[in-house]
Amino acid sequence: MSLFSLIVALLLEQVRPLPYQQFVRGPLARLADFLEGQLNTGDRKHGKFAWLLAVGSLTLVSGLVFLVLYKLNPLLAWGWNVVVLYLTMGFRQFSHYYTDIQLALRMGDVPHARHLLGEWRGRSAEGLSSSDIARLAIEEALAASHRHVFGVLVWFVLLPGPCGAVLYRAAAFFSEYWGKRQSAELGDFGTFAQQSFAIIDWLPLRVTAAGFAVVGDFEDAIYCWRTQADKWPDDGLGVVLASGAGALGVRLGMPVVEAGEIADRAEIGTGDEADVDFMQSAVGLVWRALVLWLLLLLLLGLASLVGG
Repeated sequence: MSLFSLIVALLLEQVRPLPYQQFVRGPLARLADFLEGQLNTGDRKHGKFAWLLAVGSLTLVSGLVFLVLYKLNPLLAWGWNVVVLYLTMGFRQFSHYYTDIQLALRMGDVPHARHLLGEWRGRSAEGLSSSDIARLAIEEALAASHRHVFGVLVWFVLLPGPCGAVLYRAAAFFSEYWGKRQSAELGDFGTFAQQSFAIIDWLPLRVTAAGFAVVGDFEDAIYCWRTQADKWPDDGLGVVLASGAGALGVRLGMPVVEAGEIADRAEIGTGDEADVDFMQSAVGLVWRALVLWLLLLLLLGLASLVGG
């Protein structure tokens, strides 16, 4: 059931991309604002209660709906899995920016590529070269593939029904919405959200990195993972980016000029400078990694049938 739910959700998302802002981010943001308004005193313990109330209730409700539908008809429960996966994962949350940037670079339209990258990242891309743009786009794509596909996939497989998918997506959202905001009013309210997501994401980060290593240049991916991941800012994504860069044979990170200032970033990866061809290679790497995990799920499913 898990494998076919994933396949159908991914196909559905390719055919009809989900308006993520309208159906996922918007409602979650309203819930976050409501809980923050009611509970925020700048204290960590109130942030913990708000996180448990939000993430816990969403996860629990999704699981209860699954159980009720399963008792009525297993096909209804399978359909519920598909709906939840459609809402919580998908390539199209980021692929349109990536594809448009890649096309702009191929056409030699660097200013348009800068504009698209700036929209995607939410910060100015003025002054960036074509190599800078390609490098940053690859970084964003590898990170987004983890956040929107592989991270959800791992927890969907680990927990019953759609609970894992809801847990991961909700925890990721509240970590970003509460945990990464810096304000005097917020105080320590978002600390628990950020810390809890770091724990939840520990295993998925390494599953994603391992997938990139297996389907790419394994030796370089493992080398970069072991020696360079901890040089990246402490958001956990260094594991994924280092492994992905090594698997592709491209250099990521490195200082770039942002908003007129040089952003000092560690170099990760090995090999050549990023360019539009490496952007295409990154697409292939992500898809091969996804196929790998789907095949593993198929084998596990067949093994359980034979064993049963």
